[in-house]
Amino acid sequence: MSRGDQGAETVHHSRLVRGLLWVAGSVSLVLGLIGVVVPGLPTTPFILLAAACYAKASPRLHAWLLNHRLTGPMLRDWEANRSLTRRTKTIAVVSMLVMVSFSIWSFRHRWIAQVVLVVLGVIGAWVVLRIPTRKS
Repeated sequence: MSRGDQGAETVHHSRLVRGLLWVAGSVSLVLGLIGVVVPGLPTTPFILLAAACYAKASPRLHAWLLNHRLTGPMLRDWEANRSLTRRTKTIAVVSMLVMVSFSIWSFRHRWIAQVVLVVLGVIGAWVVLRIPTRKS
């Protein structure tokens, strides 16, 4: 049986824990969606976290994410391999670098915003670079 076929047996037995996981998954999903448009906020780790939370809280929402046209391919690849290709990691880090640099330039007279953007960019790159790399 593959990870995606485990179904209800992976759902946490505690109703309270399922509720907390649902909330955490929903917050992660929202942060991931915000990360699509906010430079320096990583999208992929939040979507992966949402899927992990939903897998234990709501098989229906987990299946919805797995079958969604935008999140599905990434999640199915992650569940199958638990790693990213070097190309994917490079694209993620370079695109974060470009967007964070543009944002820093946009906030050129607001040094606090620039520092926050640098910190968020470094955290985002660190998260992506920590993910195991596979050849293809």
